[in-house]
Amino acid sequence: MNVLAEVSGNITSIGYGLAVIGAGIGVGIVFGQGLQAIARQPEAYALIRQNMLLGFVLIEALALIGLVAPFLFATL
Repeated sequence: MNVLAEVSGNITSIGYGLAVIGAGIGVGIVFGQGLQAIARQPEAYALIRQNMLLGFVLIEALALIGLVAPFLFATL
């Protein structure tokens, strides 16, 4: 039987690539919506900025978990 395609290398790199794409989309949505909210209500700048940065931190934490998790599960 002929092999049409073969995956070689570490498959976890594909999983991390997908996790980074998701985090990038999430960061874009958070900052885009945050800037739109600031433009609509400039007097709420401090609160919106605080929530925007909190969302950014949580999204980036998920991306880092996506980086570390495959290495942890590969050793089990």
